[in-house]
Amino acid sequence: MIRFKWFIVLVAILLCICAQAQDFQGKAVYQSKTQVNFDFGNRNIPEDRKKAIMKRIKEANEKTFVLNFDKTASMYKEEKKLGIPDGRGGGRGPRFGAMTGTDGDLYKNIKDQRYLIKNELLGKIFLIDDELETLEWKMGSESKKIGNYTAFKATATKTIKRPNMSAIFRRPGRGDENKDEEKKEEEFSIKKVEIVAWYTPEIPINQGPGLYWGLPGLILAVNDDITTIVCSEITLNPSEKMEIKAPNKGKKVTQAKYDEISQEKMKEMRENFRNRGGRGGRRN
Repeated sequence: MIRFKWFIVLVAILLCICAQAQDFQGKAVYQSKTQVNFDFGNRNIPEDRKKAIMKRIKEANEKTFVLNFDKTASMYKEEKKLGIPDGRGGGRGPRFGAMTGTDGDLYKNIKDQRYLIKNELLGKIFLIDDELETLEWKMGSESKKIGNYTAFKATATKTIKRPNMSAIFRRPGRGDENKDEEKKEEEFSIKKVEIVAWYTPEIPINQGPGLYWGLPGLILAVNDDITTIVCSEITLNPSEKMEIKAPNKGKKVTQAKYDEISQEKMKEMRENFRNRGGRGGRRN
């Protein structure tokens, strides 16, 4: 095991030296799928309507992302799907990323160990500026092929905070007005999960999809308890040079401040929804 780890490190170092001898750039395309369990609670909704809602939620959480990278920085953007409206008319279901600030244009600078996310929240543009989280990766000897590349397994533990959409849009029952603190806790779930990543030393950068980074090679696949991201296409040193620039528009906030703002917005959405009695109004 020790010899194997030293072999991986040596390969990564040698490939890094080769990469640094040129203006190294690349593009990776990722497919992302997030499982969403949405509880309709006590709302009286026809089954065909429920199925249509769940279909929209599923489609909204199946996405394609493009990661453009060089030796020190990267830009991770969603590739928008044609024919899926962004508007207010319900063409998209609830999206976890919009509320957690991970759904916008994501710039990572490995040298400075910082990230910037340009994100829209209910019509307002925010620029999240914060420090990259350093995960304690445990590298194993297990390997597999992902496309044309040999990838090695690594695991880490990460605390993840997610919005609970079912709690936000739950229709109030009797006595709920006295449970404000309990509801507030339900709006977000916070738990530790195991992250499983697959990286390839054949592409000697410590970048990856989303906020993942820090392995001796590009992360080709990553999975937490509900989201799976897998690389489907890679282009190295494209003929046209890419310009990887940090976003600079929007109200600059830290991740913690953005979480606070989004939680307030979610509370407003919940109150507005419940005051209307759910979609279509509440009958007495």
